[in-house]
Amino acid sequence: MSTINFARKEISFKIVYYGPAMSGKTTNLRYIYSSIPQKVKGEFTSIATETERTLFFDFLPLELGVIKGFTVRLSLYTVPGQNIYKLTRKSVLRACDGIVFVADSQLSKKEENIMNFYDMVENLNDFGESLESIPLVMQYNKRDLNPIIPIRELQEALNNENQFEYYEAIAMLGLGVMESMKAITRLVISRI
Repeated sequence: MSTINFARKEISFKIVYYGPAMSGKTTNLRYIYSSIPQKVKGEFTSIATETERTLFFDFLPLELGVIKGFTVRLSLYTVPGQNIYKLTRKSVLRACDGIVFVADSQLSKKEENIMNFYDMVENLNDFGESLESIPLVMQYNKRDLNPIIPIRELQEALNNENQFEYYEAIAMLGLGVMESMKAITRLVISRI
């Protein structure tokens, strides 16, 4: 949950990028880090294996400016997508203010997307949260690869009731990355 420090006049939000292994969560954070001015970003921290797979999480702190006299800070996290890190995903998701679910658009990844989405829902439920209580944005990444899942099928599988905004993305090129981040930021800030 957001942290409000009245003494320092700061509001901090935790946003988690969740999704299957190799769906582009770390690529999103790397693109954000490379695209924003130095003065608003902290150190990008990535704990990865030798093959560049996220081992524990990635972390990127951002300072967005001042709203009503309070400095607004974002902490962006990714979770490891590999199944062996199920408990780590759950730990990183705890007390988040918003989620960007990064789905891999490749046809071969449809079931992994669904399994990871329901894993996220189950973890939220374990914390007493739900999809109705946490802002969520869907990002359908890797739209440049073939064969891909049509948007209609992704929506049916992951966002059947159209309750979440969604963005098509090619994170390697930065397409849809900033739009997804701005959308989730707007949603979490609007709740304060």
